[in-house]
Amino acid sequence: MMGQQSGIQEQLFFCFSLENHVPKDHLLRGINRFLDLGDFRQQLAEYYSPIGRPSIDPELMIRMLILGYCFGIRSERRLCEEVHLNLAYRWFCKLDLEDAIPDHSTFSKNRHGRFRESQAFRKVFEHVLRRCMTEGLVGGEGFATDASIIKADVKQQRRVASDSDIDWGDPDQATRPIREYLAALEETNDPQPTKEISLTDPAASWTAAAGGFPFFAYSVNYLVDLQAGIIVDVDASAVNKTAETEATQTMIERVEDTFGLKPERLVGDTNYGTATILGWLVDEKQIAPHVPVWDKSERKDGTFNRAEFTFDAENNRYICPAGKLLKTAWRSKQKNPYRYRASQLDCQTCRLKEQCCPNMTQRNIDRSPHESARDVARAIGKTDAYKQSSKERKKVEMLFAHLKRILRLDKLRLRGFNGARDEFLLAATAQNLRRMAKIWAINEKEAQLIPA
Repeated sequence: MMGQQSGIQEQLFFCFSLENHVPKDHLLRGINRFLDLGDFRQQLAEYYSPIGRPSIDPELMIRMLILGYCFGIRSERRLCEEVHLNLAYRWFCKLDLEDAIPDHSTFSKNRHGRFRESQAFRKVFEHVLRRCMTEGLVGGEGFATDASIIKADVKQQRRVASDSDIDWGDPDQATRPIREYLAALEETNDPQPTKEISLTDPAASWTAAAGGFPFFAYSVNYLVDLQAGIIVDVDASAVNKTAETEATQTMIERVEDTFGLKPERLVGDTNYGTATILGWLVDEKQIAPHVPVWDKSERKDGTFNRAEFTFDAENNRYICPAGKLLKTAWRSKQKNPYRYRASQLDCQTCRLKEQCCPNMTQRNIDRSPHESARDVARAIGKTDAYKQSSKERKKVEMLFAHLKRILRLDKLRLRGFNGARDEFLLAATAQNLRRMAKIWAINEKEAQLIPA
């Protein structure tokens, strides 16, 4: 006989526990296990007034934001609706069935106000990272770095050429991204090199790096520990190689100052193989660069490459394939002390001139001041350890894929560098928490399979 619900809901009093309605293997149980914001209220105490009506608990707002980034809930309005309806979300936010949900507009006021002034998101990220270190998930032996492009929340039509005169109006009446951009421009007096400027978010970079139509975007920079793929630092930058390498240097120094971690090796792609950053890694930080060297000395016309010239470091000179010497002339030392020239007489009578410098009277070689560091990177590139590092670098790419596809952060909702940093910090915090929770769940299942 087919059953049928009575449809009667007359019971007025009943016992209900959220704890009993959240599955034991739910991802939020693992995340809650590693997220302790007990000291968070004390860190924010000075940013709240001692009098007046009590505000919304800051721990509740942080838990809701982390929840949204963990499950790809990008809209704050929808986040409030989901927390209102989902029992597991209520349990994670420490809300009872009858507790009210904060209004979505409250998030914006706190994000751009006391949360940003107190570096709240940076503190939460560092707290989670310390827990990762306590759990033994951060080895500190090898770091990998990379950058990925995230679209800005602007309309491409609202843009002007960077060399045009722009009247931003009264700064006090301008939007927050414009005020931040003008303040940064006044401080550095060095506008970013971009062809177009967005009138909505002027700090965003105009780029066509993805190979399609150009758009405004920011770069998210990750510094990842290679042991378990834990993000040890994150930063926002403009979309260009110089800004991304500078962000990597900032992150390495910040991790060393904050946590006392300095890797033995740094893994990256060719963007991080320039002479400047290789010299900084080898000479200043004593970090082995597992990075392909950015080398433009290769010739495609069949003539001798620079690699076919032997450098005599003791006498500061090059030796060409014919055995002739290339030295630094006293006149060129004032302009470029790293330019080496052969004797014009030697070149004119040389039997290898057509293979060396057929269109020049003499052969010149420009040597980088960081050439010794480049040689170190070239030597590392021939080892088996470098091949292993190239495979491990995929952990960073996997995190970027997870960021865009699972967490749905393929486009920003906040504007300006401060907004981009806030979003990237929360997303990286969510990724670290998810990684810890999943490793804990795997260990729990393995422990249950072991007989007592």
